[in-house]
Order: sequence, then structure tokens, then C-alpha cells
Amino acid sequence: MNSLGLTKSEAERRLEIEGPNLLPSAKPTNVFQQFIGVVREPMLTLLVAAGLINFMLSEILDASVLMLTVFIIVGISLYQADRTEKALVALRDLSSPRALVIRDGEEVRIPGKDVVRGDLVILSEGDRVPADGRLISSSHLAVDESMLTGESLSVYKKVEEKVFSGTLIVAGYGRATIESTGANTELGKIGKALQGIEVERTHFQKEVDRLVRVIYVIALAAAVAVIVIYGITRKDWVEGMLAGIAATMALIPEEFPVVLTLFLAIGAWRMSQNQVIARRAAVIETLGSATVICVDKTGTITMNQMAVQELKVNGDLYALNGDAVPDKYQEIIACALLASPVNPFDPMDKAFHAIANYEDDWELVREYPITDKLMAMSHVWQTPLQGDLVVATKGAPEAIASLCRLNPQEIEGIIKDVDDATGRGFRVLGVAKAIANSQAELPESPHGFTFQFLGLVHLNDPVRPGVPEAVAECARAGVRTVMITGDYPGTALSVAKEVGLNFQAGAITGVELSQMSDNDLAARIKTVSVFARMVPEQKLRLIRALKLNHEVVGMTGDGVNDAPALRAADIGIAMGGRGTDVAREAASIVITDDNFTSIADGIRQGRGIFANLQKAMSYIIAVHVPIFGMALIPVFVAKWPLVLLPAQIAFLEIIIDPASSIVFEAEQTDPKIMEKKPRNINEKIFSKHSLGISIFQGIFVLIFVLAVYLWALHSGKGDLLVRTLTFGTLMLGNLALVLVNRSQHLSILQTFRARRNKTIKWVLCGGVGMLLLLVNVPLFREAFNLSSLTIRQWVVVFVAGFGSVAWFEIYKIVVNGRQRPST
Repeated sequence: MNSLGLTKSEAERRLEIEGPNLLPSAKPTNVFQQFIGVVREPMLTLLVAAGLINFMLSEILDASVLMLTVFIIVGISLYQADRTEKALVALRDLSSPRALVIRDGEEVRIPGKDVVRGDLVILSEGDRVPADGRLISSSHLAVDESMLTGESLSVYKKVEEKVFSGTLIVAGYGRATIESTGANTELGKIGKALQGIEVERTHFQKEVDRLVRVIYVIALAAAVAVIVIYGITRKDWVEGMLAGIAATMALIPEEFPVVLTLFLAIGAWRMSQNQVIARRAAVIETLGSATVICVDKTGTITMNQMAVQELKVNGDLYALNGDAVPDKYQEIIACALLASPVNPFDPMDKAFHAIANYEDDWELVREYPITDKLMAMSHVWQTPLQGDLVVATKGAPEAIASLCRLNPQEIEGIIKDVDDATGRGFRVLGVAKAIANSQAELPESPHGFTFQFLGLVHLNDPVRPGVPEAVAECARAGVRTVMITGDYPGTALSVAKEVGLNFQAGAITGVELSQMSDNDLAARIKTVSVFARMVPEQKLRLIRALKLNHEVVGMTGDGVNDAPALRAADIGIAMGGRGTDVAREAASIVITDDNFTSIADGIRQGRGIFANLQKAMSYIIAVHVPIFGMALIPVFVAKWPLVLLPAQIAFLEIIIDPASSIVFEAEQTDPKIMEKKPRNINEKIFSKHSLGISIFQGIFVLIFVLAVYLWALHSGKGDLLVRTLTFGTLMLGNLALVLVNRSQHLSILQTFRARRNKTIKWVLCGGVGMLLLLVNVPLFREAFNLSSLTIRQWVVVFVAGFGSVAWFEIYKIVVNGRQRPST
């Protein structure tokens, strides 16, 4: 096998010929399936029923208009469904397992679907095997094949043995040549598929489902009442059926499910463009409620780009400055390199490869990997110059001291040196060396060697740019940042001070945490924000303690052992760059650049999506109040003409649908949204206050529309002119509700100046333009049973329509004040 792997061009050729590495799964819905889903909506059923009744009454023009409206609404709905489907497909691709392959001699991380036959794949602990392959190298490689065999015990794999798609690497590492992909793998043959994004009904979707069911019952009761009252008072049961259909159409808020699905899907897609992949829609709701974010120091707060800065040998400190390293310090550097993997992945290992090279003709005989019981890596090397074996080890200073069997006085000196270095922000490793007889059998554990302590290595991992600002922003938003690390307390507190975390309360170590009760930990964690010398399993205890304090917890993780904590957290956050597939699958969010600033951005975006969703919902409730009112009120007075027939209501829906799903979805996030406190996780999408405001907005529009209606009646206007004046006022009141609900605090003019929204002009111009066409073009005017208007009448319509929301503009000024503008 070529160690350089496939060339990029050859890989692309094979991908084109053999197809992507995808397993059998549900296909995306096609246009026909989307069409069937749309026409099942109650609103369209009512429109078709109204059209059929008009055909029965020989009202061919009215029926044609209704059918045309059906096609327009179907077109809008298909566009919305297509956007949602494309967003979900894009998210599935982003959140699918990845693979580390060698292409043109370089390691490249690619989507699992792009793996091709012949690829050279690097497998490490926590990875999902991307396709069926054969091992060409293996080091303590254990694989969980339970998804194929049902056997829970891991299987150790040797060179030339096969590894199978979808199985999990639970220990060790190795390399494999891919032999089959996609449906040709063993997993593909038995018809299983990996999970992508989990499609689930969120808390708000369930809440809205319940609300819509209640409204459906009310709408049905209203329809029956309208038909009966109309038939009894006007002796026209067929027209009564049309009036009943109109009342039902006016009340049913069929936009709710569409808006929720669209906002969550498109919102998740927008977040993915900013390094945040929401694997579960429900997490977008939870983001706005987060009160604590627990983050790993290395790679999230810091760059995870280690560099050797200092060497401590026999009490002497040497700072590397780019010059040649003195002979006295050469041995510690050489042994640190020998104790590192030949193909390094960890930044600390890479740091030693950057300053030293292996000796020629040295052969690696055995590896002793890091374990939970011994935080040190040991390598046994055969040299060509001597018969004995060289054993090099590096790791946590206390582990190296244990291997060297140092006396208490020597250990005390090392601890003092470590405390000094960590207090200055360094990460510290101990290095030791042993000589072994090549003829003797190697021990099962590194403890079987007689090691000589060589000294300490001080490494530095700089803080990522923007992290201090992101920590401060989260603090202003009421979100506390807790830092977790395996480093020494001194290093952790130094970094905490640099990024602006609370370091004055000190740090809790893993040992101290293990000795605390849950209640004691819950009390201490209220003030302590730094946890050092921690192991992944202890993250679960942190989550439990925080939840005892009623916190909504976000937890980061990247390893196999982090998966339980990621699932237990309210918001599991996996690292996309260095994170294992297991961690990604357990998490609800994946940060593709492993950067804490992206987590803060995700919270901001999640809050923005929820805020825009609330605006859309408020608008939908408000606009249905005057529509239902004007469809219902004239029914009770026999001499009053009906204003809203099914055609007029369908026309209003053409404006309502894109306004609620496009305009509000495209609203910019409030720049000051991170200055608000987290939303209560149990808060309903419709609070009493927001629901009351929406209903009041709708009532005021209804009052103005009804006032124009009554004025037109008492002025002796004909039925067509009464309908035209009333419908025009309602139409413009609808557009006014769109404008006023873009912000609960900024005035309409302030919103235009402060918030860019390219879609608003299209909805406004489209709405006004269509109204002008309906009133001024004879064909449309006749089809919608309208009449022309004079300039004076147009003024009345515009003043009443836009004036109906003036009270809310005054409300914003009085309640919120001009000095604290926010969206």
C-alpha cells in the first residue's frame, strides 16, 4: 500500500464513478411528496370547498379566483418546504461522521461520505470506521462491533484483519485500506443507516400543536354557528356555507406549524454557517436559557498549539530562544520525542517533533499507552549501537515521579518546581529514561523498569483571540463560564485570570471533588469557576451539582469518556475539529472550529432565532383577530353586507404566509440581545404579556377596520364600495402589523434605520401593489367583488390602516423609553 495514500484527483475520479459512501436511508422528499403534504392543509381544503360551491352557484369567475389563489398558496408553501428540506439535508451532511485520510501524503479530515475505495484511513479512539477496510497497522486497536454482531465485548484487531463500517474504535489506533464503501459494506448489505439529524417534535412545537388543535375546535364551532345564523336570518344556506368557510379560514392559524418548522430548520442552517451545527432542533430553544457553560481549557479557551518554552534539569532552568540547545538539555528533549507517537496527533507530541528528530535505524519495539491509572506514555526502542533497549517515558510529573520511585524530598522539590511553572501559566510534563535488557521479557507495565528522572518540560498553549471578550459577553448575558482542565491548578488559574474568569475563589481539583458530597459540591460550585486535574468521568458530577442549583448547563467534550456528560447536559457541545465521532453523536451542538467564541456566538444566534420566532408568532395571532372579527361580525346583522369572502381571506393569506415565514426569519439579531438575562427554560412561547399584546394589536386593527366599515355603511355607500374600503383598510392594517412587530421596543422608523431586512421591501411593495391592482384593474376588481376608490377614500384607507398600530408606537415610547433601544 502506498503510504502517501490516494492522490486527490484519483479520489475524485473514484467518487464520481462509484458514488458517495452513503448507506441506505430515507430519501429526501421530492416535489410531489411536498405537494401532497401541502394540499392536506385545512386552509387549502376550505379554499377548494369554497371554489366548488361557487362552481355550483355558477359563479365561474369567483371560483376561478379561488382556484388561482390555491395555486399561489401552494407555490409559496412548496418554496417554504423546499427551503426547509434543503436546510435539513445540508445539516445532515455537516453532522455526519468524518474520516481522517491520507491524500497526496497529507492527513486530511473529510466527510465520511467522501471516502472512496483505496483510501488510507487513520483510525483513533472514538472514531467511527467510515467504510469496510483492512488494517495495515495496529496498536492496541479495540473495536466495538456490537451494532453488527450484537456482541457487547470489544474485539482487538491485528494487521490484515478487517474493520467494518459504522463500528467504533474504543482503544488504540491504526491504519486501514478501504476495500468497500456505501451499500457494498457489511452494514449497507443489511440495510442499516447511520443516524443524521434527529427530527423530533420540540417543546414549542408540541405547545403550538396543542394550541392549533384548540383553535380548530373553536373554528369548527364558529363555522357551524355562522352557517346556522346566516341561514336562519338571511334564508340562504348556500351563501351561509361560504360565510362559514370564510369564518373558519379567518380563524385557523395554519401558519404556526410552518413557521416553527421553517424557523428551526433555517435557523439551524444559518448557525452552521457560523461554526455552530445544531444536531437537534430542540437545542435552539434551550440555547436562550443557558445559565452556565462548562468548557475544556485546552483547545477551546486556548489554541491547542503547544510549544516547548523551558526545560528544568537538575535544578537549572533553560528557556528555549531559537538558539542551539546546550548538550546538558539534549537528553531530555530526545527522550521526550522517543516517548511521543511516531505519527503525532496530540499538540504536546507535535511540540517535541517540532524541535527534535528521531535517530536513524531506531526501531520501536513496544508501546505502553496512557491509562487512567498511569498518566504517562512509555516507548521501548531497539538501537543499532547497543544490545540494550532504551525506554523513554513522559507524562504527568507525579506519574513520572512514581515510575522513578523518587523519595519524598525529591518529590517535594518536583512539586515546588511544578507549582512555580504552572503559576506562570505553563503546562508541565515529566520525562524519564530506563535501560532494559533486550534478551529479557518485557514487563506488562512500565513500573517494571528502573527509570531515571531527567527533568521537567514547560510547554505553553496561548489563549485564543477573542476569548476574553466572549467570556465577558456571556457574563453580561447572565451566562457563567466554568473552566475544566486536566492541568495543574496553577496553570488553570493563570489562564482563568487571563480570560477574565473568577480566579479569586481558587480551583477545585479532581481529588477534592471526589471527596465532596453532592450538596457540598453544589454549594462550592456557586462561586468556584475553575476545576483542575479533572478526568472526563467527573464532568457528570459537575452537571448534577449545577442542576441541583437549578442551572441550565452547557458542557463541552471531545473524547469517548465525555459522551455520558454530553448527553446529561442540557446542551451537549462537541468539538468538531478534535472531537471524536462518539462525542459528536452524543452532543446536541457541534462547534466546528473548537473555539469558545463560537459557543458565545451560538448562544447569541439561538436567542436571536427564538426572538424572531416570537415576533412571527405575535404577528400571526394579531393579524387573525381582525380577519376573524370582520368575517364574523357582519353575519349577525341581516342588512350588513359580508366583507370577507373566501377569496378576500385567501388573498390576505398570500401576504400573511411570506410575512410570517420570510420577513421575520430574516430579521437581524438584536445587538443588545446578549445584555438580557437567560430565558426561563419552562417559559411558554406565548407568555400572558406577549399574548395580551398580540390580541390588543389585533383588536385595535379590528376597531379601525370596523369603524371604516360602519362609516361606509352609514354614509350610504354600496355593498361593493363598503367591502373595498373595509378590505383595503384590513390589508394595510395587516402590513402595519408586520412593521410594528419587527421590534417590541424600537419604533417603525428606528427599526428601518437600525435593522436591515431585504425582504421587508418586497412584502410591503408587493402588498400595496397587489391592493392597487385589485382595486384599479377591472378584471381583478370584478373577480374580488370590489369597486374603485377616489383619492379621498384612499387617504381614509391608508390613515385607518396604518393608524391602527399608532397606539403601540406610543406604548413603546412610554414603557421602554427612548434611551434604551433594543429589539
